Amino acid sequence: MRLTILGGGGFRVPLVVGAVAGARDRVDIDEIVLQDLDAARLAVVQAVVGEQLAGRDDAPRVRVETDLRRAVEGADVVFSAIRVGGTEGRVRDEQVARDLGLLGQETVGPGGLAYALRTVPVVDDVARTIADVAPQAWVVSFTNPAGLVTEAMRAHLGDRVVGICDTPIGLLRSAARALRLPAREVTGDYLGLNHLGWLRTLVHAGTDHMPSLLADRELLLRLDEAALFDVDWLRATGALPGEYLHYYETPPEPHAGPGRAAFLARQQAAFFDAGPGPGAHDRWLATLAERENTYMADARTREHTDLDGGQRQGGGYHEVAVDLMAALLTGTPAWMILNLANDGVIPALPDDAVIEVSARVDADGARPDGPHRPLTLHQLGLVAGVKGSERLAIEAARTGSRELAWRAFAGHPLVASPDLGRRLLDGYLAAEPLLRDVLVRP
Repeated sequence: MRLTILGGGGFRVPLVVGAVAGARDRVDIDEIVLQDLDAARLAVVQAVVGEQLAGRDDAPRVRVETDLRRAVEGADVVFSAIRVGGTEGRVRDEQVARDLGLLGQETVGPGGLAYALRTVPVVDDVARTIADVAPQAWVVSFTNPAGLVTEAMRAHLGDRVVGICDTPIGLLRSAARALRLPAREVTGDYLGLNHLGWLRTLVHAGTDHMPSLLADRELLLRLDEAALFDVDWLRATGALPGEYLHYYETPPEPHAGPGRAAFLARQQAAFFDAGPGPGAHDRWLATLAERENTYMADARTREHTDLDGGQRQGGGYHEVAVDLMAALLTGTPAWMILNLANDGVIPALPDDAVIEVSARVDADGARPDGPHRPLTLHQLGLVAGVKGSERLAIEAARTGSRELAWRAFAGHPLVASPDLGRRLLDGYLAAEPLLRDVLVRP
């Protein structure tokens, strides 16, 4: 079977290739196609992957393509991990917001909307191409902002596209470890949007262990997420928020020095500029370690200590992707947390709105796995506000309307101001050439 990875020149692609190669006993992918418009980055990633798979008798064949149609034609599954505008676009997404005293983060708030506005026209073209030349393929979308992009692609691919993120499963496994439960056997009621969701139950062998976890402050301090939240607040709210909820609960601090995006842009430029020569895999490993060790470092108020004395652990989006692919292609049932169509799960939202929700997966696809407790009014208010902005952004990108884009920025809960919304729009239009090409109408 063939897997195509769009955005194949991305820095983290070797993680995905390694996970796929290590899972051939679960799903037999014997060919991987890496597609990217940047041939130089593709060459570097191909060198890293070549050294990574060297000496493995069962290694899948890997080839590279710059042409989208050739890359996806005949694919059994497509992983979409594109970054429209590259890391420099991410720098601009974050900096324009930071200059206005707002959150500068690539997926949450203004930065995520700016990223989406230039990304939706591209993923629309990608989805149409897949529907044309590979209608049989399952599409797994990693592209941020994940829920919004998945919603856009569903217009062309329907249920054959599923969005993923590793933070929800990382949260569940962190909670399971705190209680010394076998993480792979634990499920739960998770609900919200991508980077805006809550785990409300923690079920193992028919018993919900969330009440006992919330009742024990010392256990809560062992969560990965304890470095981001006041654990007494977690106990008061009766649920575990995903780590990105930190940005909604903590006002942005005055910005000193470059942000996360600028750091990654410099780091990745140095890595890719070194070229595809010998030792590329070792250079990649060293760069990856530095990247992971600084993840959300600006938001963490303390280091957590888990029961085994380890450091922060997550599900890994590459592992989530392989789990989903295995269930879809082999029919082996799996429980996961995914970005799917609402279909009535949150009654206040349209059925075609994409939410992030606990789900069951098999060869017939992915569907929400209930029952789901209703969101609190406070949670629903945040979810509805963010989803309203997301849908306006999709419409703005498709129609070229600057007025709709203004409304998307102004209505987001982390902006909540027509004046700031206008200043954001003007700032992004001035900073981002690709956005000027998208938003061509008043």
